[in-house]
Amino acid sequence: MSSIQQLTFVEPGKLEWWEVPAPLLRTGKDAIVRPLAVARCDLDTAVVVGSFPIAGPFGFGHEMTAEIVEVGDQVTGFAPGDRVVVPFQISCGECTNCRRGWTNACQNEVPYAAYGLGTRLEDDYGGAFSDLVRVPYADAMLLPLPEGISPEAGAGLSDNVADGYRTVDQGLREYPGEPVLIAGGLAQSVGLYAVHAAITLGSSRVVYVDFDKTRLELARAAGAEVLEISSYEAAVRHESDFLITVDASALPDGLRYAMRSTAPCGFVNGVIGGLEPTVALELPAVYRRGITYTLGRVHARSVMEHTLCHTCKGELDPMAIVDRVLPFADSIDAMLDPAPKIVFSRAAS
Repeated sequence: MSSIQQLTFVEPGKLEWWEVPAPLLRTGKDAIVRPLAVARCDLDTAVVVGSFPIAGPFGFGHEMTAEIVEVGDQVTGFAPGDRVVVPFQISCGECTNCRRGWTNACQNEVPYAAYGLGTRLEDDYGGAFSDLVRVPYADAMLLPLPEGISPEAGAGLSDNVADGYRTVDQGLREYPGEPVLIAGGLAQSVGLYAVHAAITLGSSRVVYVDFDKTRLELARAAGAEVLEISSYEAAVRHESDFLITVDASALPDGLRYAMRSTAPCGFVNGVIGGLEPTVALELPAVYRRGITYTLGRVHARSVMEHTLCHTCKGELDPMAIVDRVLPFADSIDAMLDPAPKIVFSRAAS
């Protein structure tokens, strides 16, 4: 196969199917995979509408499961025909950062190297909505997709499920059973997966706040206590203080709401910090309350092992918030659908 079909982000508001050269093995550590299912990431929508500006063109989509087609002669853990979860970030597994578990900052790659986000100006890694994808460092990056876990369920594990999980994991390990507040919003699925993760990890009370009825119902169905607001600006703060809060709103007022609702010496975990270049924070008040604010991209490959384990045990269901499964051919039309989570499958018709 000399060429493949690839869904390409051209510019805001414009996705097109392009014929591009087929990826090839470049080193003995590489694998070539055929994507089986792709989950729409919260960030995908922001990129398409232009609220998270990235210059095109580049291959689109980054939450995927795949079947291995070919492996290099140094790959020992995988073989053609194996089904795998592919982390969206590129990581070698050998550098100091990777060995520390900081797989979003591999020192042998360009900064932010990932599928589907145009992170390399030259020789981009392409996107998940493709006939074939090259995986460097295959032994370090790939995780086997266990029997009983569908490709559709596994796709979101490579980013949004892991991202929601990491927002509450450390806090609930240090303070078992502690109540958690999650400010939902534009990081739709990450906030909802944080609800599922907090319940899975044993929080005694999970409160989900949002202005969107669909997301509120999904959080309620998961077992959360929900609070509907008209806006974060109007709500100001929750009536209770929480030691662990999550800002998945991607809104300045949502972040301020989470911070104001955090107990003294508590912890705020941010998902994206907002879509504006700058966000005003009430730092003197944060200082007086002794609040710790953590913001950063998920270390997807490291966290995936935990989320996959919980999924295999039936404790975490990546499909619980999925509105529907559609064929790859519907990806352009469905990319801006308001549903919190959509999965695209090669097997769907």
